[in-house]
Amino acid sequence: MNEASLLHNYLVVGSLLFGIGLIGFLVRRNMIVMFLCAEMMLQGISLSAIAFGRYHNDWGGQMLVIFIIAVAAAEAGIALALILMVFHKSGTLDMAFWQDLREGGHPAFIDHRVPEEQAEDRVWPTLTPAGIEPEVNEDEQLHRSKV
Repeated sequence: MNEASLLHNYLVVGSLLFGIGLIGFLVRRNMIVMFLCAEMMLQGISLSAIAFGRYHNDWGGQMLVIFIIAVAAAEAGIALALILMVFHKSGTLDMAFWQDLREGGHPAFIDHRVPEEQAEDRVWPTLTPAGIEPEVNEDEQLHRSKV
Protein backbone atom coordinates (compact mmCIF):
# COMPACT_ATOMS: atom_id res chain seq x y z
CA MET A 1 0.00 0.00 0.00
CA ASN A 2 1.49 3.33 -1.00
CA GLU A 3 1.73 6.31 1.35
CA ALA A 4 -1.02 8.36 -0.34
CA SER A 5 -3.66 5.64 0.04
CA LEU A 6 -2.52 5.00 3.63
CA LEU A 7 -2.90 8.73 4.37
CA HIS A 8 -6.32 8.69 2.75
CA ASN A 9 -7.46 5.77 4.92
CA TYR A 10 -6.23 7.43 8.12
CA LEU A 11 -7.93 10.70 7.18
CA VAL A 12 -11.22 8.90 6.50
CA VAL A 13 -11.11 7.21 9.92
CA GLY A 14 -10.13 10.49 11.60
CA SER A 15 -12.95 12.39 9.92
CA LEU A 16 -15.43 9.65 10.87
CA LEU A 17 -14.33 9.89 14.51
CA PHE A 18 -14.64 13.67 14.43
CA GLY A 19 -18.03 13.56 12.69
CA ILE A 20 -19.51 10.99 15.08
CA GLY A 21 -18.20 12.99 18.03
CA LEU A 22 -19.63 16.24 16.66
CA ILE A 23 -23.06 14.72 16.03
CA GLY A 24 -23.08 13.16 19.48
CA PHE A 25 -22.03 16.44 21.10
CA LEU A 26 -24.77 18.41 19.35
CA VAL A 27 -27.55 15.86 19.83
CA ARG A 28 -27.10 14.58 23.39
CA ARG A 29 -27.94 16.50 26.57
CA ASN A 30 -26.17 14.29 29.12
CA MET A 31 -22.95 16.00 30.24
CA ILE A 32 -20.91 12.80 30.46
CA VAL A 33 -21.89 11.75 26.93
CA MET A 34 -21.12 15.24 25.66
CA PHE A 35 -17.70 15.08 27.32
CA LEU A 36 -16.98 11.68 25.74
CA CYS A 37 -18.04 13.02 22.33
CA ALA A 38 -15.63 15.96 22.72
CA GLU A 39 -12.87 13.47 23.51
CA MET A 40 -13.81 11.49 20.39
CA MET A 41 -13.47 14.66 18.31
CA LEU A 42 -10.00 15.25 19.79
CA GLN A 43 -8.99 11.68 18.92
CA GLY A 44 -10.13 12.19 15.33
CA ILE A 45 -7.98 15.32 15.08
CA SER A 46 -5.05 13.48 16.68
CA LEU A 47 -5.27 10.62 14.21
CA SER A 48 -5.32 13.06 11.29
CA ALA A 49 -2.30 14.98 12.67
CA ILE A 50 -0.32 11.76 13.10
CA ALA A 51 -1.24 10.66 9.57
CA PHE A 52 -0.06 13.96 8.07
CA GLY A 53 3.13 13.78 10.14
CA ARG A 54 3.89 10.29 8.82
CA TYR A 55 3.07 11.27 5.25
CA HIS A 56 5.45 14.25 5.33
CA ASN A 57 8.14 12.42 7.40
CA ASP A 58 7.89 15.07 10.10
CA TRP A 59 7.58 14.70 13.88
CA GLY A 60 5.37 17.78 14.16
CA GLY A 61 2.12 15.79 14.06
CA GLN A 62 3.24 13.45 16.83
CA MET A 63 4.40 16.35 19.03
CA LEU A 64 1.09 18.14 18.50
CA VAL A 65 -0.79 14.98 19.53
CA ILE A 66 1.23 14.78 22.76
CA PHE A 67 0.10 18.33 23.59
CA ILE A 68 -3.50 17.45 22.63
CA ILE A 69 -3.41 14.45 24.98
CA ALA A 70 -2.02 16.64 27.80
CA VAL A 71 -4.77 19.22 27.28
CA ALA A 72 -7.39 16.46 27.11
CA ALA A 73 -6.17 15.04 30.42
CA ALA A 74 -6.42 18.46 32.08
CA GLU A 75 -9.86 18.95 30.51
CA ALA A 76 -10.96 15.57 31.84
CA GLY A 77 -10.05 16.52 35.40
CA ILE A 78 -11.80 19.89 35.25
CA ALA A 79 -14.86 18.50 33.47
CA LEU A 80 -15.20 15.66 35.97
CA ALA A 81 -15.05 18.14 38.86
CA LEU A 82 -17.75 20.31 37.21
CA ILE A 83 -19.94 17.32 36.45
CA LEU A 84 -19.71 16.07 40.03
CA MET A 85 -20.48 19.54 41.40
CA VAL A 86 -23.57 19.93 39.20
CA PHE A 87 -24.74 16.38 39.97
CA HIS A 88 -24.44 16.93 43.72
CA LYS A 89 -26.34 20.20 43.44
CA SER A 90 -29.14 19.00 41.16
CA GLY A 91 -29.24 15.20 41.26
CA THR A 92 -29.32 15.09 37.45
CA LEU A 93 -26.80 15.24 34.61
CA ASP A 94 -29.13 17.04 32.18
CA MET A 95 -27.60 20.10 30.50
CA ALA A 96 -30.79 22.08 31.11
CA PHE A 97 -29.75 22.48 34.75
CA TRP A 98 -26.89 24.77 33.66
CA GLN A 99 -29.60 27.39 33.04
CA ASP A 100 -29.83 27.90 36.80
CA LEU A 101 -26.11 28.69 37.03
CA ARG A 102 -26.14 31.72 34.68
CA GLU A 103 -25.39 35.27 35.77
CA GLY A 104 -28.14 37.43 37.16
CA GLY A 105 -30.11 39.50 34.70
CA HIS A 106 -29.73 37.10 31.79
CA PRO A 107 -32.93 35.48 30.53
CA ALA A 108 -33.14 31.71 30.52
CA PHE A 109 -32.89 29.90 27.21
CA ILE A 110 -36.05 27.90 26.56
CA ASP A 111 -35.73 24.85 24.35
CA HIS A 112 -39.11 24.54 22.61
CA ARG A 113 -38.24 21.62 20.38
CA VAL A 114 -37.68 19.09 23.17
CA PRO A 115 -40.88 18.14 25.00
CA GLU A 116 -40.71 18.42 28.75
CA GLU A 117 -41.00 15.23 30.74
CA GLN A 118 -43.83 14.97 33.18
CA ALA A 119 -43.42 13.03 36.40
CA GLU A 120 -46.84 11.39 36.08
CA ASP A 121 -45.88 9.89 32.70
CA ARG A 122 -43.20 7.72 34.26
CA VAL A 123 -44.43 4.45 35.69
CA TRP A 124 -41.60 2.24 36.85
CA PRO A 125 -42.20 -1.43 37.58
CA THR A 126 -41.28 -2.61 41.05
CA LEU A 127 -40.28 -6.02 42.30
CA THR A 128 -41.67 -7.61 45.41
CA PRO A 129 -39.10 -7.83 48.24
CA ALA A 130 -37.72 -11.28 48.92
CA GLY A 131 -39.82 -13.45 51.24
CA ILE A 132 -43.06 -11.52 50.71
CA GLU A 133 -45.72 -13.06 48.51
CA PRO A 134 -47.01 -10.60 45.90
CA GLU A 135 -50.60 -9.43 45.92
CA VAL A 136 -52.81 -11.19 43.35
CA ASN A 137 -56.22 -10.08 42.08
CA GLU A 138 -59.20 -12.38 42.63
CA ASP A 139 -59.70 -12.71 38.85
CA GLU A 140 -56.11 -13.92 38.45
CA GLN A 141 -56.57 -16.45 41.30
CA LEU A 142 -59.71 -17.85 39.66
CA HIS A 143 -57.95 -18.07 36.31
CA ARG A 144 -54.95 -19.86 37.85
CA SER A 145 -57.11 -22.32 39.77
CA LYS A 146 -58.99 -23.28 36.55
CA VAL A 147 -55.78 -23.90 34.65
